[in-house]
Order: sequence, then structure tokens, then C-alpha cells
Amino acid sequence: MDIFEKCMQPSAADAAREAGLYPYFHQIEGKQHSEVIMHGRRTIMLGSNNYLGLTSDQRVIDAAKRALDEFGTGCSGSRFLNGTLTLHTRLERELADFMGKEAVMTWSTGFQTNLGIISALCGRHDCILFDRANHASLVDAARLSFARLMKYDHNDMDQLEEQLKMCGDKGKLIVVDGVFSMEGDLADLPSIVRLARKYGARIMVDDSHGIGVMGEHGRGTAEHFGLEDEVDIVMGTFSKSFASLGGFMATKARVVDYCMHVSRPYIFSASIPPANAAAVLEALRILRTEPERVRRVRENGDYMRAGFTRLGIPHGDSMAPIIPVRTYTNERTFLVVRALLENGVYVNPVVSPAVPEGESILRTSYTATHTKEQLDFSLEKFDLVLNHLYPAER
Repeated sequence: MDIFEKCMQPSAADAAREAGLYPYFHQIEGKQHSEVIMHGRRTIMLGSNNYLGLTSDQRVIDAAKRALDEFGTGCSGSRFLNGTLTLHTRLERELADFMGKEAVMTWSTGFQTNLGIISALCGRHDCILFDRANHASLVDAARLSFARLMKYDHNDMDQLEEQLKMCGDKGKLIVVDGVFSMEGDLADLPSIVRLARKYGARIMVDDSHGIGVMGEHGRGTAEHFGLEDEVDIVMGTFSKSFASLGGFMATKARVVDYCMHVSRPYIFSASIPPANAAAVLEALRILRTEPERVRRVRENGDYMRAGFTRLGIPHGDSMAPIIPVRTYTNERTFLVVRALLENGVYVNPVVSPAVPEGESILRTSYTATHTKEQLDFSLEKFDLVLNHLYPAER
């Protein structure tokens, strides 16, 4: 059989295109900001992970430009061999200091970071305890490790404890998102820490959507709960609050040293380009000196939650500046997304099979640089589209 045959079959994407409802791959004409130009129109961006609003900050842009002049466009090799720059080691030192951990290790993407951590630390004789709502990169990382993958229902601590008992004396790593990327809710980290202590497990928190957002200083979910010393590994990405590309692990120095010598995605991938590393360093400096951005992004999320409640628009009970708006069916979701875009608001559709049938949502997210005028405009359009043009069937 020709392996291309499946590519030639009619698909859901084909059907959506034919109906004029295809919602993906819209082109942005310019910088990623709270407002963007899309299809030649000014559009409020409510679908970005640019939580601190730094992707268009001139200080970050200038830092990247200076790195281009000093270090060139790329490293032409992996960190393991010829691809380590002074920029990389400075970034890792400063991140470790910010996160309050002994050491930091960086990878070229967030996806690679999860692959690199879990496949290095877990093997055939270990158990990975895994929240079913975890990010797809964590799923692939667990598969690559060949460890026994044991999934528990989302934030179900009773089920997690039963699985920990089943692991016995095997190595145990509890892997969990700090802030869950679709619903915006938090891991039950206090209970996870209690169970990890009881059963001798280690904890890895993927805080891609928590760093820069949660905690007084933006150090993430563990800081939010006052449990920074109890989490063994914190993973983060540079493509969200840090306005760049790449990822990192903050943990003990010996764990970093071990992973630097066995992590295949680290050893066999080119290192982070200089401009990206310099952008992260400047974004980190701004995060440390302007903590009001952390407060502002959460305030904007709270403002929108209150607005949705006032308008009677069903939404998830999140704590982060990620708010899922309930649209229920795939068809209604696509209609709503199109209508919102035509009215100047971009949101992300999340439909089955990514979520169960009948549980489709709009994933909306907010930044520190959204103005109240932009948020009020967006609420007005949500009211128009969800309550008047395409109301849910009661």
C-alpha cells in the first residue's frame, strides 16, 4: 500500500475549508502584540502566550540585534561540541539564580526540553505518574523514555496515590503541568508534594504557562503555593513569557550534569541561536525589575473572567490568564471563531478529538499589555457573537 494514500482521503480540514470555516494558519502581518494586523485588519489578539507582552518590547528586540552583531546568526553545532556560547552559560546562571535552583540546563525548543529531561532520567524499570491533561510533549517524552506510563485522571489525587502504591520500590517521577494550557487551572501541587514525600517519588512540573504568570515574582506554580523547595524539577519554555524560543530545566547541579551527558535531544540538536538567548536574558531582566507585569497579566485575566460571568458566557474556573470559553460543538466553535475574527477579535478554537465530543472551547489568553479598552471591546464582541449571533441551544 502507498503510504501517501491516507493523505489523499477527504479530511475534516477539507470539509471545513469547503464550508468557509477553516480556522487555522491565519497570517499575522507584523509583530506579535496585544493587537496585530491580520487579513489587513487591526485585530485584538486573545490567542497568544505572550503573557508579559515582551515579544514587541524594543529592549528585547535591541538585545537580540546586538547578539546578531556580536555572535552571528547561529551556532553551527550542538552544545555538547562547538555550540556553547558565553551567552548560553550566562543565561543558565541567571535563570538558576532567578528560579532559586542549583543549576539550569537549556534546550533549543520547549518540546525538546520535555523529551530531553524525561528520556534521560526515566528508563524501563521506572514509573512515570502522569496527569491525563498534561501537554502532548510530555506524552511523547514519556513514550520515548520506555518507562511504565501510569496516567491518572485530571487532578485525581486518590488515583495518583493508588498508582504510587503499585510502583513499589521502582523509581518514580510524578510529571504534571503547573498551569494546564487549555483550561488554565492549576495542578494540586500541595497534595502531589504530600504524596511524593510519602512514597519516595520525585516531582517534575512543566511550568511553561506558569513562569512569568504565577507567584509574586513570576517564578511559577511552586512559588504560588509556597512549595519551591519541594519540587525537584521545574521545566519552562522561552516562547511564552520570555518572548523567544527554547526551553530549560531548573534542578540540582548533579542532575543537570548527568542530563548534559545523556540527553539525546540536547547532544544531537543545534544550540539556541544567539539572538534567541539574548532576547531571553533581556526578558528575564525585565521580569525581575518590573514585577508589576506579573500582577497586571493576572489582573487582566480576572477582569475578563468577571466580564464573561456578567454577560452569562459559560467559561472555565481558571486561575491563570488562560480562560476557556464553552462553545460545546465543533460547528458552533468554528462559526463563533469566524464571526469573532470578522469583528476584530482572534481566539483559538479547541475541538474534538483534542477535547471530548460536545466539550469544544475557545481558548482565550491575556497579556500584561492588553488595555482595558481592548478587553472591553473584546467583551462587547463576545456578547454579540455568543449571545446574539450564535447562542447556545438550551
